[in-house]
This record gives sequence, structure tokens and C-alpha cells, in this order.
Amino acid sequence: MAAPLSDAVVIDAFRRVDRLLSPAVIRLARPPALPQEERDRWWGERLPRVAAVVSAAPRFLGRLADLLPLQNTVGTAVQSLVVLGVAQEHGVTDPAERVSLLARVLVARDLPPDRVEPLLVHAKGTYREDALGAPGRRGPVRTIWRASRILARIDDALDARPKGRLHHRALANLPVVGVLGGYAAEQEALRRAANRAVAVLEGRVSREPRIRPPGWQTPHASPSTGSG
Repeated sequence: MAAPLSDAVVIDAFRRVDRLLSPAVIRLARPPALPQEERDRWWGERLPRVAAVVSAAPRFLGRLADLLPLQNTVGTAVQSLVVLGVAQEHGVTDPAERVSLLARVLVARDLPPDRVEPLLVHAKGTYREDALGAPGRRGPVRTIWRASRILARIDDALDARPKGRLHHRALANLPVVGVLGGYAAEQEALRRAANRAVAVLEGRVSREPRIRPPGWQTPHASPSTGSG
């Protein structure tokens, strides 16, 4: 049985993911003039409709996607983009805070920024160009693929990432058609990742997330009644 991944390894992986995805996050950020809730909803509802296609792509392999480190790594890479997007909308620019948020939301590790900060300095800047090539504008799919390769180092921890509904994940185990179930599962997983990020940033993890699916109503709200 493999030894549990150390916090240092997890932090290093998310440090690299943060540096790789940050340019894309900045390009996708919503105009600051929009209300905070609307910007959060874009990352939690609208972007996942497109991004889930990339997350679900390994499902063309059906069950094989689970046997290989593909589904978790690619899915977590896309979820990282969403979590960092929410962080950007909330003005979180400190690398230690961003890495702390990624660890808490995606692998359920409570790593506060003051514990992350000392490990960010270690070997700072030695990985990006050697492993990923010289800085430049990369396509979104290529960027996600490179992020998934980084996350493969901590694949054992990625089972804790937000998941979609169980029946969608069951359908996703089938070859080829599993991509349909995979798409639905990953779209829901991306929404949950965004919800969790918002909840963490607003200090209300145990409360109802603010990003809600269309048609959601407050449980205590009384239905409107017509006159007459």
C-alpha cells in the first residue's frame, strides 16, 4: 500500500497548476462592473456547460478511463480552472491563498495559507520552463492537458474531488456512450467545485452555496398566490 501523499507534494502540484492556468483565468475573468453573484454564477453554471466536454472526453474509453489516471486528472485540471476563476472574481491574488483554496476544494486538505507559503518558495520557478516549455500563449485544450499531467503526480488524492451524480457516473462507465453520462457528471462536478470555492471564500462552508441551478427556490419561500 502506497504511503499517503505529503502536504508538500500536494502543494507543489497545485502551485504549478496555479501558475500554468492563471493566464487563462485572467483572460476569462468577467468584467468587474458585473455583480459578484453574476460573476460567480458564470464560473459555476455557464462555463461548465462548455468545459464539461473536455472533462468528459476520457469517457470515450469507458471504464478504462478509471483504470488509467485520465478521468481524475483531466477532470481535476478543469475544476482547477473553475476554482481559480472564482478566486479571481473574489480578488484572491496571493499564490498561497490560491493554492490553499485548490487543496481545500479539490482534495479536501485543510492547508491554510501560512502553511502553504513556506513550501511555495522551495524550488520556485524551476519547473515551468523545463517541463512545460518556454512561456507563451497556449491553446486551452493544451493547457488543460499539461495541467492534468502535473496532477497525475497526486492522482491518489484526486478521488476526493467534487463528483457528479451517481447515476451519471454509472452511465459513464460504458464505452463510447459513456461520454454522455460523463458530460452530465462532470458538469455537475464543476458546479459543485465552484459552489465549494465560493463557500470557502465567504466563510460559510456549511451553508447553502450561493450559485444555484436554474429554477432553484429558497426552501422556506412561500409560493406566490394570485388574487381573485
